[in-house]
Amino acid sequence: MASLKEDSEDLRITEAFTLKHEDPEEQTGLMELKEETQNLNEMEEKDQNEKHQDLLPDEPSSVTKNTCESAEKTKSNSYFPCQECGKQFCQKSNLEAHMRIHTGESLITCDRCGKSFSRKSYFDKHRKTHTKEKPYWCTECGKRFSQKNNLTVHMRIHTGEKPFPCQYCGKKFRQMQNLKAHIPVHTGERPYNCQPCGKRFTKAEILKEHTKIHTGKNLLTCDQCGKSFTRKASFDIHMRIHTGKNLLTCDQCGKSFTRKAGFEIHMRIHTKEKPYWCTECGKRFSQKHNLEVHMRIHTGEKPFPCQYCGKRFRQLQNLKAHITVHKQKQYTCQQCGRSFAQAENLQVHMSVHTGEKPYSCTQCGKNFKCKYNLTCHMKIHTGEKPFTCDECGKGFRRKFHLKQHMWLHRTDKLFTCEKCGKSFVREDYLSEHMRVHTEKSFKCDRCGTGFAHKRNLKVHMARHSPKDDPQ
Repeated sequence: MASLKEDSEDLRITEAFTLKHEDPEEQTGLMELKEETQNLNEMEEKDQNEKHQDLLPDEPSSVTKNTCESAEKTKSNSYFPCQECGKQFCQKSNLEAHMRIHTGESLITCDRCGKSFSRKSYFDKHRKTHTKEKPYWCTECGKRFSQKNNLTVHMRIHTGEKPFPCQYCGKKFRQMQNLKAHIPVHTGERPYNCQPCGKRFTKAEILKEHTKIHTGKNLLTCDQCGKSFTRKASFDIHMRIHTGKNLLTCDQCGKSFTRKAGFEIHMRIHTKEKPYWCTECGKRFSQKHNLEVHMRIHTGEKPFPCQYCGKRFRQLQNLKAHITVHKQKQYTCQQCGRSFAQAENLQVHMSVHTGEKPYSCTQCGKNFKCKYNLTCHMKIHTGEKPFTCDECGKGFRRKFHLKQHMWLHRTDKLFTCEKCGKSFVREDYLSEHMRVHTEKSFKCDRCGTGFAHKRNLKVHMARHSPKDDPQ
C-alpha cells in the first residue's frame, strides 16, 4: 500500500485529537506565520469570530492611534482594564462601550443572524455581509471588499509593504494581528490558560479550539481511524488519506500527500535539490526554515527565553523541554506518588495500576492505554509514514524514529565498535553491544549457558521443556 502523508508543515493550526497532540502554535519546531489573502477573506465572510465584536480593532483608526500615543506620552492613567475579561483599552469611553458585551446593555442585534454589537459602526459594517455590498475594489486585480480597511491591507500584497516589524528579530508583517501572533514566539508568553488540563496558549481563539478536546463539542471524528479534529478544513484534508481523493502521488516512490506544498518539498529528496545555503559555511538545505534555524549557530541568536530563569534557546522545542524543569507537577498518583504536570498524563499513568486499555484498534482489535499510541498504531494499517528523511527518503511513523535514523547520515557522530567495526547512533547502544565481545552475564539456571543480553536468555529459556527442570 502506498505510504500516505499529511503535510504537518502546512496543516499547522489543528492537529489530531490525541493525548500528545502537537501545539497548534508550534508546528514542528519553529513555524512561520502565514500571511495570506485568506485572512481578508475570513474578515469578509464572517466579519467577527465571536457573537460580540471586540471594540478596538487590531489596526485602529488614526484618531484612536493618536489618542493612545498621546496617552503614553503623557503617561496619564495608562490603560483601562476590563475586570471581567482582562482586556485593556486606552480610553475610558472604549472600556464603557466594551462593558455592554458583558452586561448586554444597549447592544444592537442583527435580525438576520442574531449577532450583537456594542457600536452602530460595527453593526453597519456587519450588515454588508448580508447585503453582499462591496463598494471598495483593488485596481490591480479587481478583488472587491466591503470595508476600506480590508482593501488597504490587501493592497500591501501588491506593493510588498510590511509596516509592522518585530522588535526582537526584525521580521515584518502586513497586518498587526500577525505581528501580535508572532511576538509570543520570542517572549514565551501564553496568557490563555485551559482550566481542565492547565495547558497555556498565546491566543484566545486557539484556546477556544483546544477546549473542544475536553468538551467533545463540535469535534469531527474520522470513522476510519478514530482521529478527531476541531476544524472541518483539517478534517476534510485528513479524509483524503482514506478516500484517495485529490491526493498528490510521487511517481518516484509512490508516497502520497494531501497538500501541494508538502509534495513539492518531498520531491526535493529525489531531485537532491537544496536551494537554500548558508553563506557562512556553505551547508545547503531543502527547506528555508531549516536554514533559518541553522544560521543561529553562526549568529549566536537565541530568540526563545525561559520566562522563569531567563535562559535562552535557539529552538522552541528546546525551550519547551526546558520549561518542564520549572513547572509544578500538581497531579499526583495516589497509588505510587508519582506526579504529573497535566491531568491527562496522570490519567494515562493510572492505567499502569488498573491495567485498563480503553482505546481499541478497529482493524485488529489491539488495545492501548492512551489515544496517542492508538493513533501511531493505526499508521501500520494505513501505511502512513509522515516523517521523512531528507537525505535518503526513508519514511517513519514516529518523529523519534526519524531523529534516531538521522544519526546514520552523520558519520562524524557515530559510535563504532573497535572489535568488529559495527556502528551505533548512541554510545549506550555501543556499550550494550560490547558485551558480545567481553562478557556473558546472563546465565541459564537450567543448563548454564551464558548470554550477553537478557532478551536472548529469555528466548533460550522458552526452549527448555518442563522435564528439563532440575528435581
